[in-house]
Parts: sequence; structure tokens; C-alpha cells
Amino acid sequence: MTAAECLAQERIWFDKPRYDEAERQFYERMNGPTQPKQDTGANSILQDIARARENIQKSLAGSGGGGAADYGELAAHMKDLELENQSLHEVVQELRSALSKMESRVSALEKRTTAPTVNGTSPAAPQKALPGPAKQEEEDEDEDDIDLFGSDEEVGEEAERLKEQRLQEYAAKKAKNPALIAKSSILLDVKPWDDETDMAKLEECVRSVQVDGLLWGASKLVPVGYGIKKLQINCVVEDDKVGTDFLEEEITKFEDYVQSVDVAAFNKI
Repeated sequence: MTAAECLAQERIWFDKPRYDEAERQFYERMNGPTQPKQDTGANSILQDIARARENIQKSLAGSGGGGAADYGELAAHMKDLELENQSLHEVVQELRSALSKMESRVSALEKRTTAPTVNGTSPAAPQKALPGPAKQEEEDEDEDDIDLFGSDEEVGEEAERLKEQRLQEYAAKKAKNPALIAKSSILLDVKPWDDETDMAKLEECVRSVQVDGLLWGASKLVPVGYGIKKLQINCVVEDDKVGTDFLEEEITKFEDYVQSVDVAAFNKI
């Protein structure tokens, strides 16, 4: 099939522009010519300008009476500001003059304290009177007595003596300030054999353990189960003298009352 045959079979409205023009002319004859669309943006701008001009004219007309009063008030305010500015300038000038005077006085005092120098050298100090012949002879004898080249043995003995003296002073100082004693707070759980164990007697046995560095504290009975209660007792010990192992060994010696001993809490003091 050729291209011409294809185009012949296609349903294309080639005369549509002509029919549209005829339809437009028909409606113009029926309704009259169509009005051109106005530019709404330009009209709105012109309306805003007109309203602004009207507001300006109204404001000028309304404020015409009070303009002179406002101008007079503004002039008075400006005059007050000028007077205040002038007074501030005077105060600043006075402060500057006082500061310059103070600087001059400080520089004068500095010059007095520093000794004047001539050619980079300070003035020589006043010479003392020369010693008499007797004093000169005594000084010569003293110089002869001084041994500038002492023996090493004397120096070593002096150093040893000084070292020993310092060690003694350190030991005395340390003895005056005793060292802090490290202590701990221990909470023990002492469990009986059964519910028929006399807990008062058990506590008495526990507190009977008395050694240096051990201090027993508060205690209470804590239920465990099946009517059995354990003794929870607190104590403070010195770490260097009493330990947890020692406490467990001593308390478990009361085999008739104590089944076991556990450490519930251990805190350093």
C-alpha cells in the first residue's frame, strides 16, 4: 500500500481552521464583536497608585495644623542634644588633661627612682674608708688561717654528719605525724543449724571473739526460711590486724551453734 493510499484512508479534518473561522464570524454577527481582554495586572497597579496618592493627600491635609508645633518640638530637642554634647566634650577634655598630668607625674617618679647613667655606666657608689693598718693585719691573719684546699676526708665527714642530722629530723617529724590506719566495715551472715538453735547464745558466742583491731557493731535476725533465722552482725576491723579469714575461723569454732559464716558486705572506711 502506497503512502497516498494510507493518507486517503486516514480520517483527518484538513478544513478545521476554515470551519472555525466561519463559526467565529457567525457568533460575532449574533452577539456583536467581542471585547479585547483588559490587562488586569496593569489595572490593579494603577488602582494601587491612585489609592496611595489619595492617602498621601489625606495625611497632608490632616497634619497641616500640627506641623508647626512638631517642628518647634523637634528644634527644642535638637538644641538640648547639642548642649548635652557640648558638656560631654568638656568632661572628656578635663579627663584627658588629668590623665596627661598623671602620666607626667608617673614618669617623673620613675626617673627619680632609677639612678642616672653617664655613657651607659651607673655612678660609682661612695667608697668606704680604707681600713687602718691594724685591721689590715688582722684580715691578713684570718686569710692565712683559712684552708682553701681542705682534705677530702674532712669534706666526707661533714657530709655524713649533715646526712645523719637530716635523717634524725625526718624521723622525728614522721613520729609526730602518725600514719593513717586503714579500716574496713564488714557485714557477716552467721547461719545456725536449725530453727531450734538458741540465737541469743549464738550472738553471745560471736561477740566473745575479741582481739586488738576488732569492734563489733549492730546486729539483727533475718528470716531465711522454714522458721530458720540467721544472725546478721556488723563489725569494724583494722586491715593490718584482722581479716575475714580470721573471723570465719574463730566463729566457726562454735560448732554447736554455727553452721557457716559468709561475708555479706565489705566496705573500706
